[in-house]
Amino acid sequence: SESACSKISKVLSTPAVRAYAKGLGVNVEDVPGTGKDGRVLKEDVLNYAASHDQKKISKECSSASTEAFLAGDSSFHEIPQVDEFEFEDKTVTLRGFHRAMVKSMMLSAKIPHFYFVDEIDCGSLIELKQSFQTDNSDPGLKHSFLPVMIKSLSLALTKYPLLNSSFNEELQEVTLKGSHNVGIAIDSPNGLVVPNIKRVQSLSIMQITKELSRLRQLALANKLTPDDISGGTITLSNIGSIGGKFGTPLINIPEVSIIALGRVQKIPRFDNDGEVYAASIMHVSVGSDHRVLDGATVARFCSEWKQFIEKPELLLLHLR
Repeated sequence: SESACSKISKVLSTPAVRAYAKGLGVNVEDVPGTGKDGRVLKEDVLNYAASHDQKKISKECSSASTEAFLAGDSSFHEIPQVDEFEFEDKTVTLRGFHRAMVKSMMLSAKIPHFYFVDEIDCGSLIELKQSFQTDNSDPGLKHSFLPVMIKSLSLALTKYPLLNSSFNEELQEVTLKGSHNVGIAIDSPNGLVVPNIKRVQSLSIMQITKELSRLRQLALANKLTPDDISGGTITLSNIGSIGGKFGTPLINIPEVSIIALGRVQKIPRFDNDGEVYAASIMHVSVGSDHRVLDGATVARFCSEWKQFIEKPELLLLHLR
């Protein structure tokens, strides 16, 4: 009829969206459009189908992710895949760890940051790691240089405790933390999480290695506990494991310091005789709260930490 034709002509949607709606058993004329001029988008069809019959979505999404999406599960925030021939915008609500990161970073951005960047020769550290792995009798344990860096970091913090503190802006007070709870930024399937290794100053390198492995496994399985992610006093962000030379991360408040580790690169350097050799160089970037820490203190701290990494045998003089 004429009225029916008029109604159809008023429904704006692409052929692809109409086909998608037909596949879900949805009449596109019944779907409220949120696009320009009321255009019906693919997500409009999906939302309409979800509100009328959840079973219809199983053709498009896995049952696990659908249930999380419909239930508003805080751990679900993955960006949907975009079809190769789909050019319409998609809006995704941030949830879980991602939403918490938004709040944290907005607060961190108000802090006056000071950055100190240096490079560390990791040649000796790499040899030490390879030695650990060669003599490793535990097939379920994989050694890396990160536990040694964490332990050496703790030793440097003992001499410069101000980097292991928290700042109360309202009271204008700085609290020097008694424990070195080193946070490790982990890129998990559910977003960036920062669990921390408690009381590093009292742990051996082997204990740190096992605890780091435990936290990573829990992060990947989305099973970290509130205790695992609370109480951190300083944070390490190992962006080099993904790529990049160095970064300028924002402080994880109420902490006053965060350190980004770049990837190790083979770079030509000169020895004392002027001969060129290949050095394994890592760039580190120490971000600090400039209300609490000055540049000289951060530079001295980094120098102290650097010597333990470049000459890991010095750790033997200080370990208890």
